[in-house]
Amino acid sequence: MNEHFKSLILQHTGASSLTEKEVIQELWSGYGKIIRLDLKNADIQTVVVKHVQLPQHNSHPRGWNGDIGHQRKLKSYEVETTWYQTYSKNSAARLPQCLAVETAGDEVLMILEDLDGAGFPLRKRTLAWEGITACLAWLAQFHASYLGKAPAGLWKVGTYWHLATRPQELAALTDQKLREAASAIDEKLNRCTYKTFVHGDSKLANFCFGRDGQVAGVDFQYVGGGCGMKDVAYFVGSCLNERECERLETQILDTYFEHLHTALGEENTTLEEEWRALYRVAWADFHRFLKGWSPGHWKINSYSERVTAQVIDRL
Repeated sequence: MNEHFKSLILQHTGASSLTEKEVIQELWSGYGKIIRLDLKNADIQTVVVKHVQLPQHNSHPRGWNGDIGHQRKLKSYEVETTWYQTYSKNSAARLPQCLAVETAGDEVLMILEDLDGAGFPLRKRTLAWEGITACLAWLAQFHASYLGKAPAGLWKVGTYWHLATRPQELAALTDQKLREAASAIDEKLNRCTYKTFVHGDSKLANFCFGRDGQVAGVDFQYVGGGCGMKDVAYFVGSCLNERECERLETQILDTYFEHLHTALGEENTTLEEEWRALYRVAWADFHRFLKGWSPGHWKINSYSERVTAQVIDRL
């Protein structure tokens, strides 16, 4: 990290000095790091810094290199800085407070609250029903916070697998029927009456858990407009096997909409009716991306194939 950024961190935190405690995560394809810093003589002991640096050479772990992917990543970091500067403070769902965003040349620095220190130190690879409920409640609060808002400066259509941003994966898709239906699936989601901001990457790994069962969310590179079912379907697929996805489908949706109505302060049955009907469409939309991006992925299963086939038949 350059001296300019170090001095900015000291300035924004009031610390007299800082030391790097650990690298939490290398950013996808070599675009920087997320680092936890120890602070001296500050009101807070630690901060998390997301330091984006453009790589000299793209190195995608699945081979998807090239300008399309590079431009998508650049846009994603622009979106994330806009999100923190303009929108994040309006979220009823818990997320890290942004202390500052700074840009210098081809580097971006986001200085964020350390959720570990704020009471969310746990990361989970599997969830019991209580954890699923907590994450569904978080998504409901997030969606309620931005219902009807225009995503200016964010992705017009949220999620990292949005069809318009994934032409290579569509071209690689060998499922002819699904490839031909991709635009219709995308259009059906995009023309829904009730739109909100979707998180866009609401996998289990992007949730931090407290020992009291509370949940906070991180990683806002793909926030944008759309139907909240995109987040719900993607979250469910990230933490449940195909049998559980099918067995718990109705219970998951009932739980989500119960929390959504509570977060909205009223029961919106028209919204619920529209979004319930789009849950499986959202599932098919992600399945389309996954089959083109990584045909051998573990998430490609018989449940997803059946759901997608039913969606295509009903278009």
